[in-house]
Amino acid sequence: MSITAGVDMSADPATVVRRQYIASAAGDLEAWRQTVANDIEWTETAGFPLGGTYRRPDAVIEGVFEALGDVWDDWITHDDTYIVDGERVVVLGRYSARNKATGFPLEARVAHTFVVRGGQIVRFEQYVDSATVQNAMVTTSESANR
Repeated sequence: MSITAGVDMSADPATVVRRQYIASAAGDLEAWRQTVANDIEWTETAGFPLGGTYRRPDAVIEGVFEALGDVWDDWITHDDTYIVDGERVVVLGRYSARNKATGFPLEARVAHTFVVRGGQIVRFEQYVDSATVQNAMVTTSESANR
């Protein structure tokens, strides 16, 4: 059964963004691809372990989604609050996960901005406290040597 069963399939920007989160959480990359444009520009915050700009869906999948799975267990993006202004959607939320190497938990506040045109996400930018993420990735002895 598709994860989109019973999900509003309208092109409303907030609905498109919500479908993106649902597909990502379910690991349904084909459903995720349906929410993004072929020329998507996806920017992760500088200082975040995956910081940089990824262009095209395959680059986002490989450089972000698969890379997160390599380093973190139980990565969840909690999309708590939506703010919509025309084609722009800002989502205030949280990340939670456990780092595979250190076993340390992560709880970090995050803001995501999206631009949705023609029913697809054309631009994404992440804002996150990257120090909180980095701290969950280092052992106590490594953080003491900083």
